[in-house]
Amino acid sequence: MEASEAEGEGVPAGPLIRPVRPGNALETTFEALLDLIKVGAFPPGWRLPPERDLAARLGVSRTTLRSVLQDLQAAGFLEVRRGRYGGTVVTDAVPEASETAVHSPAEINGILVYRRVIEAGVARVAAQSTLTAERRSALRAACRAVREGEAAHYRRLDSRFHIALAEATGSQHLVDAAVEARSLANGLLNRIPLLPSNLENSNRQHERILAAVLEGDAEQAEALACEHLEGTESLLRGFLLGDEGRSG
Repeated sequence: MEASEAEGEGVPAGPLIRPVRPGNALETTFEALLDLIKVGAFPPGWRLPPERDLAARLGVSRTTLRSVLQDLQAAGFLEVRRGRYGGTVVTDAVPEASETAVHSPAEINGILVYRRVIEAGVARVAAQSTLTAERRSALRAACRAVREGEAAHYRRLDSRFHIALAEATGSQHLVDAAVEARSLANGLLNRIPLLPSNLENSNRQHERILAAVLEGDAEQAEALACEHLEGTESLLRGFLLGDEGRSG
């Protein structure tokens, strides 16, 4: 993304910035921004709004926000660019978080079921929604970004496509649920390797899901989303679960 592009151009991420939970403002603000970066809601090159605006959207003080931004910069997730089109920008090479949490088979299956319900439902509702030309263009751009992006950014770009589908529903609750489902799923996906053949198949499935959504075919969009998710679930269960944990 060119530094001259406006905040979130082609990626309507602004509505994803919402007031954080009350209490422990520093930690909850850090968590909220990090989650949006990790799932690709704020893609590489995305320029954050000015501090005053961002603090107001998050419902925190500028002092708290400034501390969080400094911590995210130190961790390699953000950088400050100078010049006319400068500002605080998501880095082009966001570091992958090391996933050290150990999940039980029940927890893994629970995450996968939650993700399947949310993302399949999102595909159906998106297909039933009235999509503006701008929204259609944003969905195509998000799908194209996954297909054309570097493998190192695949999971964030993949997440961004599915979150874009949630945004197309017009339901903020579904957007929030999609972000949460993706954050949980990526915690598992980051523990398994990227398989080129799987990525190619996923890209083909994305194209078919997008076509069904744009055509307004809700049943087909939901069925294709389920097929897409089942493939990923098979990989995760194969890598992360023993035979005793693959039911459910």
